[in-house]
Amino acid sequence: MSWIQDKAKASLERVRTAQKNQVYPYFRSFDSGGLHTSIDGKPIVNFSSNDYLGLTTHPKVKEAAAKAVERYSCGLSSSRVQATTTAHIELEERLATWFGYERCLLFTTGYQAMVGTIMSLADRDTTLILDNLSHACILDGTFLAAGTPKMAPEVRFFNHNSARSLERVLRTRDRKHALVLIEGIYSLDGDEANIAQFVEVCARYEHSVIVCDDAHGTGTLGKGGRGILEKYELRSKVPVVISTFSKTFGGIGGILLGDADVVDHIKHNARSFLFSASLPVPLVAAAGEILTMLEQDGEAMVAELQEKANYMRQGLKEIGFDLGESNTHIMPVMCREERKALFTHVALLESGVLMVPITYPAVKEGEERLRLNVTRGHTKEDMDKALELLATYGKAFFVLSGEPLETLS
Repeated sequence: MSWIQDKAKASLERVRTAQKNQVYPYFRSFDSGGLHTSIDGKPIVNFSSNDYLGLTTHPKVKEAAAKAVERYSCGLSSSRVQATTTAHIELEERLATWFGYERCLLFTTGYQAMVGTIMSLADRDTTLILDNLSHACILDGTFLAAGTPKMAPEVRFFNHNSARSLERVLRTRDRKHALVLIEGIYSLDGDEANIAQFVEVCARYEHSVIVCDDAHGTGTLGKGGRGILEKYELRSKVPVVISTFSKTFGGIGGILLGDADVVDHIKHNARSFLFSASLPVPLVAAAGEILTMLEQDGEAMVAELQEKANYMRQGLKEIGFDLGESNTHIMPVMCREERKALFTHVALLESGVLMVPITYPAVKEGEERLRLNVTRGHTKEDMDKALELLATYGKAFFVLSGEPLETLS
């Protein structure tokens, strides 16, 4: 065997053990799309989906995508440099207007939008300042920039959601410019960024700019669903926002928002944009249809989501679950032990409810949890069923008591 086979075998030991014990939870195959789907022919309610407004399978969205297939086919076989359509331009203009920014640029994925933005803005005069629970796209963009000799920015971390820690880093940084990278909602913990405090701190330090990844806030926060900046009326204070089509907008794709010159600079320098295939027009069309729905009825849809999230949160707390620092529709059910998370996941799935376990290295050991996302598409019956099952299995696997699972033997 070669060294790469040895490396792969060693790294997969946990995976193979979980597969052998029939508790491996990932890459399960859905028979259909949507929050109410099936796995191996068995009906499943998906509580780990990011389809926050439940619009992915809306008939109008599917119809818009189908019409785009007829006109443009599934792909454009090249990058946006030579494969831009009127549909791309029209949606970029609409999104810029809706969010309240001068310019918008569509990437093929949200991940690429963040990586490309960081790579385009970082240089030797820049300190990249990250929350220590930053998403992989922020980490990878940062490390890619740091590992590029001509860029070589300084990289610093601050304690999660701590304005005091951020200020300490800003005060002691070595480079002239500071790019502060935060998220509107942290997807594994479900807590909002302390964005008002961050804006206030950055205002005290010259050449400090915030870039906000609001992937999980788009469609869920703010009166009309424009995200955390709408909720706290801070749009004018954050010059660059990244979002995605893979949550509220029902498909895949990245959104970059900012001033015209900043967006055009990134457009001409981001390799993740310039050297990646153009976002397929059916996805553009689907997102455009969802944007129309948000323009017409966004306030009511966001209010309905928040009402359902409050109902589920109250139920979980009454049962006694630890939800960590969550204060949004994303509610991690803390198990704090890998076996508890895996066994509870399997028991729930066998009862028709999917909550994917999040384990090390995605989270620290001792912070294992089930991913529970409430969406507008979930019914009261869905939530009541999930609460009943969680109460049963939370006791059975000692998630509620906090005792080690070994006591089962």
